Amino acid sequence: MAECSLPQAFLLHMKELLGEEYPAFEASYGEDRLYGLRVNPLKISPAAFRELTEWELKPIPWAPEGFYYEEGVRPGKHPHYHAGLYYIQEPSAMAPVELLDVQPWHRVLDLCAAPGGKTTQLAGKLQGTGLVAANDIHSERVKALVKNLELNGVREAIVLNEDPAKLQEAFRGYFDRILIDAPCSGEGMFRKEEEMAKAWQEDWTEKYASMQRVLLRQAAVMLKPGGRLVYSTCTFSPEENEQIIAGFLDEHPDFEIAPAPELPGFAPGRPDWVPAGSARAAETAGTARLWPHRLAGEGHFAAALRRREAPEGAAALAAEPAPEARRAARPSAKPQRRAAGGRPAAKAAAAADPREALARFAGESLAGEPYGSAELVLRGEHVYAAPAGLPVLDGIRVVRPGWYLGSAAKGRFAPSHALAMGLRAEEALRRVNFTGGDPRAVRYLKGDTLELTPEELLRAHENVQTKGYTLVCIDGYPAGWAKWQDGLLKNEYPAGWRWT
Repeated sequence: MAECSLPQAFLLHMKELLGEEYPAFEASYGEDRLYGLRVNPLKISPAAFRELTEWELKPIPWAPEGFYYEEGVRPGKHPHYHAGLYYIQEPSAMAPVELLDVQPWHRVLDLCAAPGGKTTQLAGKLQGTGLVAANDIHSERVKALVKNLELNGVREAIVLNEDPAKLQEAFRGYFDRILIDAPCSGEGMFRKEEEMAKAWQEDWTEKYASMQRVLLRQAAVMLKPGGRLVYSTCTFSPEENEQIIAGFLDEHPDFEIAPAPELPGFAPGRPDWVPAGSARAAETAGTARLWPHRLAGEGHFAAALRRREAPEGAAALAAEPAPEARRAARPSAKPQRRAAGGRPAAKAAAAADPREALARFAGESLAGEPYGSAELVLRGEHVYAAPAGLPVLDGIRVVRPGWYLGSAAKGRFAPSHALAMGLRAEEALRRVNFTGGDPRAVRYLKGDTLELTPEELLRAHENVQTKGYTLVCIDGYPAGWAKWQDGLLKNEYPAGWRWT
């Protein structure tokens, strides 16, 4: 990108900040942007994916599942993308989740989650345990978030569409890890998205900084003592980075910086860019800056914050949920039928229970019940498997209360695409497997009905009928449903997902 394509006010400010580093920074905008993908460990290991794919991939140093790929490769136009084997993501954007140190069984909040790249990365770290709550305030962006979670086969997730202010009471002291990928002025993305550079305005830093301060305060309420929070932006502005963190630390003595690891190309934060008056400005040296002239990626900032353990006795009080949340977290002898927000689904005791239709479907098409002992949540005819231990969410906009399993009408269960994508191949009694190079894989993804001999239909055992719902796999990884009957594979791939 030529210098004239960047806002002059931005360039002058960066020259003032960077001094002798500025020429290298400016020159980086004349270089080609970089491309990355992140392998989905819920489906496949990085080593197995490298064996499977024909692309030349180079590891991203700070992301174990991340790889650079060459310009000209079109990973979004490959059957493996539709099987959820990877997520296309800018390399530097993978760093914040790595700093969060998510472990299996953690409860994790992605506060500003859409379109879901970092949420799927968080879910990969959980390895099918714990839960991830993905929230975004923009209803249109939430649609992409839901689709990406389904595509990646995430089971243990809920999706919320709410102002964080309304989440504080329900989730007070609830989460082990919180990610705030904050709305920002986007200066670090100018090379990747030239339109963003054209739209940028000088007052954006002030506008976004006011939002960021509020988000950090709200998130702090929801973090357990001993928990970790990562605040990240894709901008260079100190007003949105070190200054936000220093101000937060001044207000919250129970928080401290968890110093960023020394990774290739990572630079420390700049306490000298925090105005005098902050008592804890020096601690921001433990944050991380990713500069496009120092590493192979775009501009990013990340700060990992640890909430200190409360004194004995105070810890329990700080994390104590409201009484109704305690009641909701108690285990019950059997799954309860609940509406999406946690209220009993009182309607139609006489109506057919969708759970019964689900159980019949599972007996005919699945090897067991992959949702296990999860609480089954009903929304009319729709059935979800909710992660365990959720608080009552009355009054909160819940878009997805858990793994969407499907819907029942007139006693017949129609499995969802999300169910197919969350399964492992061996969890289906009937399946068919196409290689990624088989033209039928693309034809299936386009919505075509296919001819398929009985010999090509893989059944778990000889007592499984050939007729019925069949899991369509690509190189062994689920891509969706079809129905086999009389030599035909009738396509159930969702219209809105089809290959175009």
